[in-house]
This record gives sequence, C-alpha cells and structure tokens, in this order.
Amino acid sequence: MWMTDTAIGVVMALGLVVLYLLSCIRVLNEYERGVIFRLGHAMPKAKGPGLILVFVPVDRMVRVDLRTVAKVIEPQDVITRDNVSVKVDAVLYYRVVDPMKAVLVVENFMYATSQVALTTLRSTLGQAELDELLTERDKVNHRLQEIIDGHTEPWGIKVSVVEVKDVDLPEPMKRSMAAQAEAERARRAKVINAQGEFQAATKLREAAEIMTPYPMAMQMRYLQALAEVAADKNSTIIFPLPIELLAPFLKHAPAGANSSTHTNGTPGNPNDPVSSESLGGVGPTANGRIPAGISASK
Repeated sequence: MWMTDTAIGVVMALGLVVLYLLSCIRVLNEYERGVIFRLGHAMPKAKGPGLILVFVPVDRMVRVDLRTVAKVIEPQDVITRDNVSVKVDAVLYYRVVDPMKAVLVVENFMYATSQVALTTLRSTLGQAELDELLTERDKVNHRLQEIIDGHTEPWGIKVSVVEVKDVDLPEPMKRSMAAQAEAERARRAKVINAQGEFQAATKLREAAEIMTPYPMAMQMRYLQALAEVAADKNSTIIFPLPIELLAPFLKHAPAGANSSTHTNGTPGNPNDPVSSESLGGVGPTANGRIPAGISASK
C-alpha cells in the first residue's frame, strides 16, 4: 500500500516539475531580446531569440524590441536667431542596439529619447536663421541627428534619422515672403528682357555691317519684308522708301531752284533788287529773306 502511495507521490511531483518547467518556457521573436535578472542581478548577456527558460520567481525577464521606432515630436514654438517665431515639428527614428544598456542605464529609454529630442530641437533650431531652416533642411536634420545620437549613445540607442516635418510661419511673414518672391521673379524677367534686347542689338549691328558694303542687299531686304507683309492679305501696306533711291534726282536738280522767278517762267537775276510792290506789298523780313509761301511777281 505504501508503495502505491509513494508511486503516486512521485508521479505528482514529476507532474508538478513538468508543469513548472512548462511555465518557465518563454519564446522570443527574432526582433526581441530578453534581459534576465536572477535574484536581482542582471545576467551577463541578453537572451534570445528563440526558446529560453525563465525560472520564476528567481528570474525576471525584461523584453526589449530591437526594431526601429518612429517617434513624432510635438510641434514646438521656436524663435530663430533672426528673431522670427515659428512652430516646428519633426519625426525621430531610433532603435535599440544594446539591450543591456537600454535596460540598466536608463529607466525608460523611449521616454528619455523623446525628451532629449524635444530639448535638442528647440536649442538647435534656435541657433539657425529662418532662411537656413527653410533652404538647408538637410543640413539642419543632420545636425539634429548628430546631437541627439550623441546623447543617446550611452543608453544603447542609435538615432538613425531626424526629419523636420513642417515649419509653420506667421501670416505676416508668409505675405512678406510672397512679395519678395514676386519681386524676384519680376527682376529676373526684366534682366532676361534686357539680355534679349542686347543680343538682338548685337545681331542687328552685325547684320548692318555685313549689308553696308552692298546697297542692293538692303533693297532685297525691303522687297522681302514687302512680300511677307503682302502674304497676310492686308488692305494697307506701308512700304519704306530709302533715301538712296532719291539721291540721283537730288544730284541733277537745277542749282538756281532757290532763286526768285518771274511770272512768265523765265529765270531772273538773283542780284536784281525786288521791290515791295512786286511782292504784293510785302517787303523782305529783317534777315533779308522773303517769307515762305509767297512767290515774286511783276
């Protein structure tokens, strides 16, 4: 009888041991590590991944996630170096590289990392000017990453990326920047127009130098312009008449065209005096010339 009781006791003890061992089994995923505290002392290395045994209540395990965490930094009111008040928010990407330090060195590494990011964001952006914050975003992000990573490295935390997500400007500053951008675009348009006029003037000068030794080239150009205008079926055509065409007629004009003439058409002697009666009662002017539009007659 006592043997039966002994066998039953042994089976029950073995069952309890098996149940205890089963309750001590822990499974850690590939991205998890377990820091084991045995009687309050941390084990030399973190356990995992896979199947591990945690002998409760002697052992206590703290799970640490090794995946990258994306932390949104709340919008912060920042005054830049050129005294402009802006509201800035950012995104912080970090991960645990040393689970032992993350558990033993700092109480709550996630909260501590977020607070360091907040204070660093304010202090670093306060040392930058508004133009640098808007145009050199990559430089500002790199500077933030280096500073925050320097603070979290003793905790076993690696800050990989810090991105300034949004910069909210006051409305008066937005209007001022819009006016500045519009003035800059107007300046560029004027500069481009002036450059085009300069290049056109240069080409016209070169064309004039080429056509100057050949007067017929200018005539051909006039005819070409006339053909282009006539192609549009215009009712009115303005054709420029070059003064060179009238040069032969001006050379053969009579030399005494300016002298006084008689009513019968015969030329008179320019040295003969002209009386006021012959001019219809109109005498010469103070400078000795006959007023224009009045012809001499007998």
